[in-house]
Amino acid sequence: MCGRKPYLVGHQEFAVLYGVEPQMVGQWLAPSRGVLDPATAIVVSGVRYWPLGFACRFGKTTPRPKLLNVRYRKLLIADQGEGWEPDLGDELPAIVGQQEIIELFHLPSQGTLATRIAQGGFPKEDWWLSGSRLWLLDTVIEAVPELQVSARSLPWEVDDKVEAALRAGTYEGPGSVVLTRGRHARKGL
Repeated sequence: MCGRKPYLVGHQEFAVLYGVEPQMVGQWLAPSRGVLDPATAIVVSGVRYWPLGFACRFGKTTPRPKLLNVRYRKLLIADQGEGWEPDLGDELPAIVGQQEIIELFHLPSQGTLATRIAQGGFPKEDWWLSGSRLWLLDTVIEAVPELQVSARSLPWEVDDKVEAALRAGTYEGPGSVVLTRGRHARKGL
C-alpha cells in the first residue's frame, strides 16, 4: 500500500470505465439482473462507491465481458493523486461524507457544514466522485483543532462512539444505507 488514499469510483466513474450511462450501473445492481453485487460497494452518505481495483476487474467477471476504458482508468488515478488500488471494500480505511460528518460532530443542520465547506473553513475533500465530496475520516479528525479554534459558536467536538463505529465499519447512522429511489421505492414499503 503506497500513499494513504485508496482509489475509488462512484456510479458516474464506474459507468465511464465501461462506456455506459450511469443508469446502467443501477441496472447492473438490480436484484433481477444480478450482474453487480451491492455488497461489493461501500456506502457513504447513502451512495455506493467501489474500490478502483474491483471496478476495473468487474468487466471480466460478467457473463458478457465488458471492455475497460484503460485511458479513463489512468485519468482517474492521476486525478485522485498519490494512492493505492484496493480490490475489496474491507481493505478501505474509514471514509465519510457530509451525512457522517454531521453525525460525528452532531451539527445542527446540513447547511451548517455546507456553509463551512463553501467558505473554505473545512478540509479540502479527499475525493470528488459522482458529484459528491468524500473525506478520509483521518483527514476530518486531524482538522478538529483548527475547526475548534476558528469556530464562532459550534464546539466541533467529536462523538467518540460515532468515530469508533466509522472506523470499525459498524456505523448505522444517517447515510449508512442507500435509500431506494424511483419506481422501486414503493415496493420497499
